[in-house]
Amino acid sequence: MVPVLLSLPLLLGPAIPQDTQAGPYSLTFLYTGLSGPSKVFPKFQANAFLNDQAFFHYDSGDRKAEPLGPWTQMEGIEDWEKESQLQKARQDIFLETLHDIMNYYNDSDGSHTFQGRFGCELQDNRSSGAFWKYAYDGKDFIEFNKEIPAWIPMDPAAHNTKRKWEAEAVYVQRAKAYLEVECPQMLQRYLSYSRKPLDWQDPPSVSVTSYKAPGGDRTLKCLAYDFYPRGIHLYLTRADKVQDPQSAREVLPSGNGTYLSWVVMKVPPGDRAAYTCHAEHGALDQPLTVPWDERQETRV
Repeated sequence: MVPVLLSLPLLLGPAIPQDTQAGPYSLTFLYTGLSGPSKVFPKFQANAFLNDQAFFHYDSGDRKAEPLGPWTQMEGIEDWEKESQLQKARQDIFLETLHDIMNYYNDSDGSHTFQGRFGCELQDNRSSGAFWKYAYDGKDFIEFNKEIPAWIPMDPAAHNTKRKWEAEAVYVQRAKAYLEVECPQMLQRYLSYSRKPLDWQDPPSVSVTSYKAPGGDRTLKCLAYDFYPRGIHLYLTRADKVQDPQSAREVLPSGNGTYLSWVVMKVPPGDRAAYTCHAEHGALDQPLTVPWDERQETRV
């Protein structure tokens, strides 16, 4: 047995010259295999993402690789029949690896999962990162280090997997070549079709709200929403001085293809200083500032 990808031909077309591009852009594959039947999830599914947008999907139910989102309207981006055949072969190898791990642990009962995540990134037409990792039942199992190069076990059963996947030196070199050459070429080819859906930008809307519990501090919340892409710098100032947030900043999907983020901080009783929320985002020509208006306070 060899790594899930490396025993199979990779369906790559010729690299397509690109105009200077900024990025970063990423191509990510996420594979999930289940040992037991499920009414909700197929036994195997593969999803591909360009940046954070779902690009195509395959599962063991209909065994068809199909484009998603704006890529359903693009002709020639991929031979989907051949891609379906490729994903079917990867499915067989992927599930075989899962059963090998289960045999090692004598885990024949219950449902177990095996997941793989791999891909690459480009910045200004140059490779800027790559990753290839597997997990068993939600815990790190094995990952590829392309600098050594070698598969790094992170689980006792993974030592058997490492021996199989490194049985011939060519397998290790092929994994390295996939991450450093083949994946970036594939991403460049997809970008020749995908710049418009990947480069769209929506600026954030920002609001500042507050609430006060009886006898307690005020809590300010600066919320930015409906922005894309994901990167944003959001912060609060007091009398024009940047304040540390009460909790770590988070950026989460809104459910409609955009993102939202917020920062929260406490305001002691009697503090009448001017508080302002600031948002910096690629879709904004200049930072957006929204002052806190105490009249909008909610009492709880």
